[in-house]
This record gives sequence, C-alpha cells and structure tokens, in this order.
Amino acid sequence: MKKILVLCTGNSCRSQLAEGYLRHFANNKAEVYSAGIETHGVNPCAIAIMKEDGIDISKHTSNNVDEYFTINFDFVITVCDNAKESCPYFPTKAQKFHYNFPDPAKATGTEEEIMQRFREVREMIKDYSQKFIADHL
Repeated sequence: MKKILVLCTGNSCRSQLAEGYLRHFANNKAEVYSAGIETHGVNPCAIAIMKEDGIDISKHTSNNVDEYFTINFDFVITVCDNAKESCPYFPTKAQKFHYNFPDPAKATGTEEEIMQRFREVREMIKDYSQKFIADHL
C-alpha cells in the first residue's frame, strides 16, 4: 500500500483538506498522513467546508512532521511554499511534489466572504487530489 504525506506550515487548513480528499479518492488504496512544520490545530472553517462536500475531517489532528520520520513514504506533497522552503531535512526516498495553494486562513472580510475563500481553495485542492490519485495510484 502506498504512503502519502501532505506537508504545510501549520497542518490546519490546506494539508488537512488534501488529506481528506486524497483519502477519499484513494478509496483505501493508500495510507494518507498530513503534518506541518508547526502545529496550529485543525481550522474549524476547514472542517465545516469539508462537511459541506460530504467529507468528515473533524477527527483529524494537527501533527508535526517530526512525528513521521520513521515512516517510509512513497510520496511527499508540499502544499505551500513556506513548507517547501522551511521543512527540516526529511530522510525519505519518496517522490516529492509541490503546489502552492493560497492560504484560506488569511482571508479577510465578512464571515461569508471568508467561507467563500475556503470553498475556492477547497475546490483547487479537491481537483489536485483527484488528479494526483488518478496519476499515481
């Protein structure tokens, strides 16, 4: 079974969305993990917008990349430039992928405008995740 790690800065939004979608599209054909170079807790807006799309990430935890050094990953996906540039040396032979998704947690405006930004980023990550699974599993 393939092992996938998704890395982001705080493991609160983008990597959590990607973990949810990669698990969904892999349909038990991969073990999917997410982590951050820091841990900020799972963003409640991320949980809410995934629920809108029928995916429950409410039990996800915010994990530090250091927790996964002993796992032999097949793929490591960074979903923000900060994680790609700041990640400590990660001893792996995994194929590395990178896509810099906008950070929905930095959205400003009304509650609805903020949620709309989360939805936009969710759709980008959903499309990326679906294509990644189709291309690599």
